[in-house]
Amino acid sequence: MSSAQELVQSCSNIFTLQEIYLRVRDVVDDPQSTMDDLANALKIDPAISARLLRIVNSPLYGFPKQIDSITRAVNLIGMQAVSDLVAASTIGRTFAGMTTDLMDLSAYWRKSVLCALMAGKIAKASGIDDSERFFIAGLLRDIGHLVLYQTVPQRAQSALVEAGNLSASLAEVEQASIGCDFTEVGAELIRVWSMPSQIEQAIRHQLSPNEAGEFTLHASIVHLAGAAVDHAELAQAQASQQPAFHTFALACTQFKADEHQALLKEAQAQLQDTLAWIYPLAKAA
Repeated sequence: MSSAQELVQSCSNIFTLQEIYLRVRDVVDDPQSTMDDLANALKIDPAISARLLRIVNSPLYGFPKQIDSITRAVNLIGMQAVSDLVAASTIGRTFAGMTTDLMDLSAYWRKSVLCALMAGKIAKASGIDDSERFFIAGLLRDIGHLVLYQTVPQRAQSALVEAGNLSASLAEVEQASIGCDFTEVGAELIRVWSMPSQIEQAIRHQLSPNEAGEFTLHASIVHLAGAAVDHAELAQAQASQQPAFHTFALACTQFKADEHQALLKEAQAQLQDTLAWIYPLAKAA
């Protein structure tokens, strides 16, 4: 049996965020920093700058006019949003070289990006300001499985099969067979990366958002997005009428469950462009 800390520590040399994110985070965390400081930090990495402009000009933000400079992009969407977008891009590049025989990485990233898009859309539909900030938490919702399939691939695969055969919760099966589940492992990786606490807690408590303390809203959004995407993945004959939305998450966000299908269609329409920015090796199905 293994703990989340042990698994993350065992592959910490593989899962290391790139220097540009660390540089951007330092600027964002410094209260004396200006928008120009952040723009200058981004300009050091032309590839990141180009990706950032691409996503800012995508339907995700929907600005009426073309944004053609990093400085203008930073001023329009703000420091934290830029930091989140850079994190998303660098995370995709961090795992681009990962290999595993038991995991379809393209399928993983398609689902993760769809979850990210759904998180932002559910937040917006719930009347939450700055809904785009939930994108990164949605993207990282299932990142614990990347660690599990890198460190204990056979046990991770067996847990998935067993959960399907028993119609049991995957997290419960992982707890019994591995010693920890994907939510714990994902949260531990995010903690090691020193990412914001609300993201760590949203990932850790996505299956029980009522236990997330001051971050119940974040955990609820990630839960709802994940449940919607999981439901969409089921075969038509297996799918229930509605995803398994936690009643607390619905109450916390005031999200109307019957809106999820329309939001899912919107997210699926944006999937290809967003994938190209985060994980270009994957192709939207």
